[in-house]
Amino acid sequence: MAEATVTLTTPKELQRVPLVTNERNFTWISDKVSAIVEAPTPLWWWAAFIPCAIIAFIGLLCIGYQISNGVGTWGENKTVGWAWDITNFVFWIGIGHAGTLISAILFLTRQKWRTSINRAAEAMTLFAVVCAGIFPGIHVGRVWMAWFLAPVPNANAIWPNFRSPLLWDVFAVSTYFTVSVLFWYTGLVPDLATLRDRAKTRLSKFIYGVFALGWRGSNRQWRHYEMAYLLLAGLSTPLVLSVHSVVSFDFATSIVPGWHTTIFPPYFVAGAIFGGFAMVLTILLPSRLLYPQLDDLVTRQHVDKMAKIILLTGSIVGYAYLIELFMAYYGANKFEMFTFFQARMGIGNSGWYSWAYYVMMFCNVISPQLFWIKSMRTNYIAVFIVCMFVNVGMWFERFVIIVTSLAQDFLPSSWHHYSPSWVEIWTFVGTFGIFLSLFLLFMRFLPMICMFEVKLVTPAADPHHPETEEAKH
Repeated sequence: MAEATVTLTTPKELQRVPLVTNERNFTWISDKVSAIVEAPTPLWWWAAFIPCAIIAFIGLLCIGYQISNGVGTWGENKTVGWAWDITNFVFWIGIGHAGTLISAILFLTRQKWRTSINRAAEAMTLFAVVCAGIFPGIHVGRVWMAWFLAPVPNANAIWPNFRSPLLWDVFAVSTYFTVSVLFWYTGLVPDLATLRDRAKTRLSKFIYGVFALGWRGSNRQWRHYEMAYLLLAGLSTPLVLSVHSVVSFDFATSIVPGWHTTIFPPYFVAGAIFGGFAMVLTILLPSRLLYPQLDDLVTRQHVDKMAKIILLTGSIVGYAYLIELFMAYYGANKFEMFTFFQARMGIGNSGWYSWAYYVMMFCNVISPQLFWIKSMRTNYIAVFIVCMFVNVGMWFERFVIIVTSLAQDFLPSSWHHYSPSWVEIWTFVGTFGIFLSLFLLFMRFLPMICMFEVKLVTPAADPHHPETEEAKH
């Protein structure tokens, strides 16, 4: 009697959406990602890079002008001693959080959807930290004395104050940058070897060969690579929480109204992830448009998941805003109540910067609520617009925290209005030029998609999947 064959099928609603669409095989992935580096430089790249490089150069000129003439070139005063410079520092550090989160935490939790976006997010982290590091350096006034922040002996027997969170900023940010560079470069090695083997000229073969560190893809090398990547992911994970927590201590350990609160560390971390993910989408969506071959690798599923994280962290940030208002009211401290309800919200008093507070609330709390609708999370134009609002809102959040708290503090006699000078404005604009120039160079000369990790999430990577041998190679 013949045995009956039973075929089990998965209901459509339970089937997983593929992370690489159109059933692309390994060869297609290598060809399309490598082609971005191997093809001649497109005209649009020059049209984007040259203006960004000019803006970056203007920013560097402003930095040189400030160093030669002193911080008096800024619009700061004796009341608002921290203004755009520290606002921009916290803004760029926050943007740098998404790369480590996507690469480390999602890797440790085995989230496969990170594979198409982690390389670009890691690169964005490094460039954002570079931009962030500019501002504390020039804020010290005498840049050539910045090395006093390091715990090294010197002729004047001046040692850093280890109780100061400003000092721990230096340790946290430098450690974060070092581990992020190692993490990013370690993940690049197998793909650099792919570019080395595909190189058509001796120069490119030599350069990629040097940075590929003799990678041959042997079993032993893969074992060592996986162990090193896992260890770096484990080191990076606490840095995601520690770096922005230490940055928040710059404010929370003071007695200035609006800063002296215990909610700052989790609030800053959530805000950093919120703004960082928005910036990742801000640069990935145009890249996907400029390189149509990425459509099958950076899919609507990736955008949908990142939009959900933006919605979650945006809701946490909105909750933190409400908690700040509640604690100011419940604590019945007249200085706190004045800072939040009058100086920031403009209730009963024309707050100088109340307009900035409402811009912040709209951009960070209201605009992400569109992501409750799935059609909005998968609409690239809508996602890009919301992410631009979030980028603006996160900058205004730092501006509101710093400037409104200092401009109108304890004594009305010391109140002082702050407005930025042209040097501050163009220095900040210049950092965007630096950031975008570095990212364009990264896109041009290095694979912006992690090829070997993307291959691991395709059906052909499953040894039990009924794929043809041709698709597996």
